[in-house]
Amino acid sequence: MTDAVAVDDYIVDRLFTPDPALDAALVANVAAGLPTIDVSAAQGKMLHLFAGMAGARRILEVGTLGGYSTTWLARALPADGRLVTCEIDPHHAATARANLDQAGVGDRVEIRIGPAVETLAAMVAGGEGGFDFIFIDADKPNNVAYLKAALALGRPGATIVVDNVVRGGRVADPTSTDPSVIGSRALFDAVAAEPRLTATAIQTVGAKGWDGFLLARLDG
Repeated sequence: MTDAVAVDDYIVDRLFTPDPALDAALVANVAAGLPTIDVSAAQGKMLHLFAGMAGARRILEVGTLGGYSTTWLARALPADGRLVTCEIDPHHAATARANLDQAGVGDRVEIRIGPAVETLAAMVAGGEGGFDFIFIDADKPNNVAYLKAALALGRPGATIVVDNVVRGGRVADPTSTDPSVIGSRALFDAVAAEPRLTATAIQTVGAKGWDGFLLARLDG
């Protein structure tokens, strides 16, 4: 994967300006002992561009970790925009809060701590719908539950992005017993069966290895 990493480095070198806040967030995440599973810089900026292209004013994120992707997404919001992000681990959430505040976007972001399935169910019950952009990047066995919540919480025309759906190509293996692969395959089946979604998936290769994103529009 060395060549793919070099290409990612080339992309960042040519198309990015230095960003001390994002760099500091990654350093802080490592210092706090968080797993190094953040999206890459190129993927983070892609999410930022997608949210901006969607004209998002309300963003929902499932899986905060240390707030790296959250920062990219929050920067796409207007000054009065809001982002709600779900994180199960209080330590991760505290690290994310510090990173978001340091990046100057903390006032736009609400972190809800607890199992995302429960958080999202409460949001649905509370009528907190109308999200323009939804990014799902949490535990893969619950992907279908997160998708169902996205359908309930997204407005018509909302963009839904799900990370890590290719699993190094193993998503195409029907014999896999890996719970994350099984969850990803179930996600594809659920999307395919949902008439309100227009969707595709794109394989990616780079600093994060071989994986991919599922992209969907909620049509009704």
